[in-house]
Amino acid sequence: MSHADDHEGTRRDFLYYATAGVGAVATGAAVWPLINQMNPSADVQALSSIRVDVSGVETGTQITVKWLGKPVFIRRRTEADIASGREVDLGDLIDDNARNENIDPDADAADQNRTLDEAGEWLVMMGVCTHLGCVPIGDGAGDFDGWFCPCHGSHYDAAGRIRKGPAPENLPVPVAAFEDDTTIKLG
Repeated sequence: MSHADDHEGTRRDFLYYATAGVGAVATGAAVWPLINQMNPSADVQALSSIRVDVSGVETGTQITVKWLGKPVFIRRRTEADIASGREVDLGDLIDDNARNENIDPDADAADQNRTLDEAGEWLVMMGVCTHLGCVPIGDGAGDFDGWFCPCHGSHYDAAGRIRKGPAPENLPVPVAAFEDDTTIKLG
């Protein structure tokens, strides 16, 4: 084998590797826009978490904020609301799951497992009826002094648990936490 034949072999190998490298880069450049389009848009990412100032919420009242296109009820409960929520026998509930994204998914629907704080004063829930997606009326409405969905007759108690009517589940508690004494972060 001559020196020229040995030189041709390495040139051929170089051409193979260079062609494969260019092909890989071109494939990556063509595929990247297709993959990148699956990422959430900037407006969706901006709304993925919000901060709510609750300094003006008096005891016994609630505010409704819009988060991810849905209403969220933030209620500052009275001592009577807390007491009535905590004395409910869990056997009387239609749905015995807490439906609280902040704790263990298998936690029971005890009042303590539904509230944002240990004292039970703050209740944060998605304001969408679990039957057909209507928005229940609050401020002590319904047979259990909580929320009432007039569309189909679902009654929720002061902890947002379904007690009567066609709704199959408790109102869900979204990811939420106090950032400071007057600000709740959703998401």
